[in-house]
Amino acid sequence: MKILVADDHPIFRQGLSQILQGYSQKAIVHEASDAVEIGQQLDSNEYDLVLLDISMPGKNGLEILDDIKRERPDTKVLIISMYSEEQYAVQAIKAGASGYLTKAGAARELITAMDKIVQGGLYISPAVAEQLAFQLKEETNKKMPRDILSAREFQVLELISQGLGIKEIARELKVSTSTVSTHRARLLTKLGMKTNADIIRYAIKENLIEMN
Repeated sequence: MKILVADDHPIFRQGLSQILQGYSQKAIVHEASDAVEIGQQLDSNEYDLVLLDISMPGKNGLEILDDIKRERPDTKVLIISMYSEEQYAVQAIKAGASGYLTKAGAARELITAMDKIVQGGLYISPAVAEQLAFQLKEETNKKMPRDILSAREFQVLELISQGLGIKEIARELKVSTSTVSTHRARLLTKLGMKTNADIIRYAIKENLIEMN
Protein backbone atom coordinates (compact mmCIF):
# COMPACT_ATOMS: atom_id res chain seq x y z
CA MET A 1 0.00 0.00 0.00
CA LYS A 2 1.34 3.42 -0.95
CA ILE A 3 0.27 6.36 1.25
CA LEU A 4 0.95 10.10 1.05
CA VAL A 5 0.95 12.05 4.32
CA ALA A 6 0.37 15.75 3.58
CA ASP A 7 0.78 18.08 6.54
CA ASP A 8 2.94 21.15 7.11
CA HIS A 9 4.04 20.05 10.61
CA PRO A 10 7.00 17.63 10.37
CA ILE A 11 6.51 16.17 13.86
CA PHE A 12 2.89 15.30 13.10
CA ARG A 13 3.84 13.83 9.72
CA GLN A 14 6.48 11.67 11.35
CA GLY A 15 4.02 10.51 13.99
CA LEU A 16 1.52 9.46 11.34
CA SER A 17 4.26 7.73 9.36
CA GLN A 18 5.20 5.66 12.42
CA ILE A 19 1.59 4.62 12.93
CA LEU A 20 1.33 3.66 9.25
CA GLN A 21 4.51 1.59 9.39
CA GLY A 22 3.02 -0.25 12.34
CA TYR A 23 -0.19 -0.70 10.38
CA SER A 24 1.61 -2.59 7.64
CA GLN A 25 5.26 -3.43 7.13
CA LYS A 26 4.56 -3.31 3.40
CA ALA A 27 3.26 0.27 3.58
CA ILE A 28 5.23 2.77 1.51
CA VAL A 29 4.83 6.19 3.08
CA HIS A 30 5.73 9.46 1.37
CA GLU A 31 5.41 12.93 2.85
CA ALA A 32 4.51 16.41 1.59
CA SER A 33 4.38 19.75 3.39
CA ASP A 34 2.46 21.97 0.96
CA ALA A 35 0.41 22.01 -2.24
CA VAL A 36 3.48 22.12 -4.48
CA GLU A 37 5.03 19.03 -2.91
CA ILE A 38 1.67 17.24 -2.98
CA GLY A 39 1.38 17.93 -6.69
CA GLN A 40 4.91 16.69 -7.31
CA GLN A 41 4.28 13.47 -5.38
CA LEU A 42 0.99 12.83 -7.15
CA ASP A 43 2.61 13.40 -10.52
CA SER A 44 5.26 10.78 -9.73
CA ASN A 45 3.24 8.18 -7.83
CA GLU A 46 -0.10 6.39 -7.65
CA TYR A 47 -1.34 6.43 -4.06
CA ASP A 48 -3.87 4.14 -2.43
CA LEU A 49 -4.62 6.80 0.16
CA VAL A 50 -3.78 10.45 0.84
CA LEU A 51 -3.88 11.73 4.42
CA LEU A 52 -4.51 15.45 4.04
CA ASP A 53 -4.56 18.32 6.52
CA ILE A 54 -6.95 21.23 5.93
CA SER A 55 -4.65 23.95 7.24
CA MET A 56 -1.86 24.03 4.64
CA PRO A 57 0.36 26.87 3.37
CA GLY A 58 -0.65 28.24 -0.01
CA LYS A 59 -3.71 26.27 -1.07
CA ASN A 60 -5.74 24.93 1.84
CA GLY A 61 -6.64 21.27 2.15
CA LEU A 62 -10.14 21.63 0.74
CA GLU A 63 -8.77 23.29 -2.40
CA ILE A 64 -6.17 20.55 -2.73
CA LEU A 65 -8.89 17.93 -2.22
CA ASP A 66 -10.84 19.49 -5.08
CA ASP A 67 -7.74 19.32 -7.32
CA ILE A 68 -7.10 15.69 -6.42
CA LYS A 69 -10.69 14.56 -7.05
CA ARG A 70 -10.82 16.45 -10.34
CA GLU A 71 -7.53 15.09 -11.68
CA ARG A 72 -7.46 11.69 -9.94
CA PRO A 73 -11.05 10.87 -8.98
CA ASP A 74 -10.23 7.33 -7.84
CA THR A 75 -7.67 8.47 -5.26
CA LYS A 76 -9.02 8.07 -1.72
CA VAL A 77 -8.46 11.01 0.63
CA LEU A 78 -8.77 11.02 4.42
CA ILE A 79 -8.87 14.48 5.96
CA ILE A 80 -7.03 14.81 9.28
CA SER A 81 -7.55 18.25 10.77
CA MET A 82 -7.20 20.27 13.94
CA TYR A 83 -10.68 21.67 13.23
CA SER A 84 -13.73 20.03 14.75
CA GLU A 85 -16.08 17.93 12.64
CA GLU A 86 -18.79 20.56 12.96
CA GLN A 87 -16.63 23.05 11.05
CA TYR A 88 -15.46 21.16 7.98
CA ALA A 89 -16.40 17.47 7.94
CA VAL A 90 -19.60 17.71 5.91
CA GLN A 91 -17.97 20.10 3.42
CA ALA A 92 -15.03 17.71 3.02
CA ILE A 93 -17.21 14.63 2.51
CA LYS A 94 -19.33 16.46 -0.06
CA ALA A 95 -16.14 17.49 -1.86
CA GLY A 96 -15.10 13.85 -2.22
CA ALA A 97 -13.16 12.95 0.93
CA SER A 98 -13.54 9.36 2.11
CA GLY A 99 -13.36 10.31 5.76
CA TYR A 100 -12.66 12.99 8.33
CA LEU A 101 -10.63 12.72 11.54
CA THR A 102 -9.64 15.35 14.05
CA LYS A 103 -5.96 15.39 14.98
CA ALA A 104 -6.96 14.77 18.58
CA GLY A 105 -8.44 11.42 17.60
CA ALA A 106 -6.04 10.49 14.81
CA ALA A 107 -3.76 8.20 16.81
CA ARG A 108 -6.74 6.33 18.22
CA GLU A 109 -8.92 6.09 15.11
CA LEU A 110 -6.54 6.18 12.13
CA ILE A 111 -6.18 2.43 11.59
CA THR A 112 -9.94 1.85 11.88
CA ALA A 113 -10.59 4.70 9.43
CA MET A 114 -8.04 3.38 6.95
CA ASP A 115 -9.45 -0.16 7.07
CA LYS A 116 -12.91 1.13 6.26
CA ILE A 117 -11.75 3.48 3.49
CA VAL A 118 -9.50 0.91 1.81
CA GLN A 119 -12.47 -1.46 1.70
CA GLY A 120 -14.42 1.19 -0.21
CA GLY A 121 -16.40 2.73 2.63
CA LEU A 122 -16.60 6.15 4.29
CA TYR A 123 -15.30 6.90 7.74
CA ILE A 124 -17.53 9.46 9.41
CA SER A 125 -18.82 9.90 12.94
CA PRO A 126 -22.51 9.52 13.83
CA ALA A 127 -22.68 13.31 14.28
CA VAL A 128 -21.40 13.93 10.74
CA ALA A 129 -23.72 11.26 9.33
CA GLU A 130 -26.62 13.07 10.99
CA GLN A 131 -25.54 16.40 9.48
CA LEU A 132 -25.32 14.82 6.01
CA ALA A 133 -28.75 13.22 6.37
CA PHE A 134 -30.27 16.54 7.47
CA GLN A 135 -28.74 18.44 4.53
CA LEU A 136 -29.91 15.77 2.09
CA LYS A 137 -33.43 16.08 3.46
CA GLU A 138 -33.30 19.87 3.13
CA GLU A 139 -32.12 19.62 -0.48
CA THR A 140 -34.79 17.04 -1.30
CA ASN A 141 -37.50 19.21 0.20
CA LYS A 142 -36.36 22.31 -1.69
CA LYS A 143 -39.00 22.97 -4.33
CA MET A 144 -38.47 24.68 -7.64
CA PRO A 145 -40.93 27.25 -9.05
CA ARG A 146 -42.60 24.66 -11.32
CA ASP A 147 -43.41 22.61 -8.21
CA ILE A 148 -45.14 25.35 -6.24
CA LEU A 149 -46.61 27.62 -8.94
CA SER A 150 -49.54 26.88 -11.19
CA ALA A 151 -48.83 26.71 -14.92
CA ARG A 152 -50.33 30.18 -15.44
CA GLU A 153 -48.42 31.67 -12.48
CA PHE A 154 -45.20 30.29 -13.90
CA GLN A 155 -46.02 31.87 -17.29
CA VAL A 156 -46.54 35.23 -15.59
CA LEU A 157 -43.22 34.81 -13.75
CA GLU A 158 -41.41 34.14 -17.04
CA LEU A 159 -42.99 37.13 -18.77
CA ILE A 160 -42.27 39.49 -15.87
CA SER A 161 -38.70 38.21 -15.97
CA GLN A 162 -38.55 39.24 -19.62
CA GLY A 163 -39.48 42.80 -18.63
CA LEU A 164 -43.16 42.79 -19.68
CA GLY A 165 -45.69 44.89 -17.80
CA ILE A 166 -49.17 43.85 -16.66
CA LYS A 167 -50.92 45.09 -19.83
CA GLU A 168 -48.36 43.44 -22.13
CA ILE A 169 -48.70 40.15 -20.26
CA ALA A 170 -52.47 40.36 -20.46
CA ARG A 171 -52.26 40.78 -24.25
CA GLU A 172 -49.75 37.93 -24.51
CA LEU A 173 -51.89 35.52 -22.49
CA LYS A 174 -55.21 36.90 -23.83
CA VAL A 175 -56.59 37.50 -20.34
CA SER A 176 -57.64 40.60 -18.40
CA THR A 177 -55.16 42.78 -16.54
CA SER A 178 -56.93 41.97 -13.28
CA THR A 179 -56.34 38.25 -13.90
CA VAL A 180 -52.64 38.90 -14.49
CA SER A 181 -52.48 40.99 -11.32
CA THR A 182 -54.08 38.14 -9.36
CA HIS A 183 -51.56 35.61 -10.70
CA ARG A 184 -48.71 38.02 -9.94
CA ALA A 185 -49.92 38.53 -6.37
CA ARG A 186 -50.18 34.77 -5.81
CA LEU A 187 -46.71 33.97 -7.18
CA LEU A 188 -45.18 36.77 -5.10
CA THR A 189 -46.77 35.28 -2.00
CA LYS A 190 -45.68 31.73 -2.80
CA LEU A 191 -42.09 32.77 -3.48
CA GLY A 192 -41.89 35.20 -0.56
CA MET A 193 -41.25 38.22 -2.78
CA LYS A 194 -42.54 41.77 -2.99
CA THR A 195 -41.63 43.35 -6.34
CA ASN A 196 -40.98 42.60 -10.01
CA ALA A 197 -37.30 43.28 -9.35
CA ASP A 198 -37.32 40.41 -6.85
CA ILE A 199 -38.83 38.15 -9.53
CA ILE A 200 -36.20 39.14 -12.09
CA ARG A 201 -33.31 38.57 -9.67
CA TYR A 202 -34.77 35.19 -8.74
CA ALA A 203 -35.19 34.20 -12.38
CA ILE A 204 -31.58 35.10 -13.13
CA LYS A 205 -30.31 33.19 -10.09
CA GLU A 206 -32.30 30.05 -11.00
CA ASN A 207 -31.39 30.31 -14.72
CA LEU A 208 -35.03 30.73 -15.72
CA ILE A 209 -34.08 33.38 -18.27
CA GLU A 210 -31.06 33.76 -20.53
CA MET A 211 -28.75 36.73 -20.08
CA ASN A 212 -27.20 38.25 -23.20
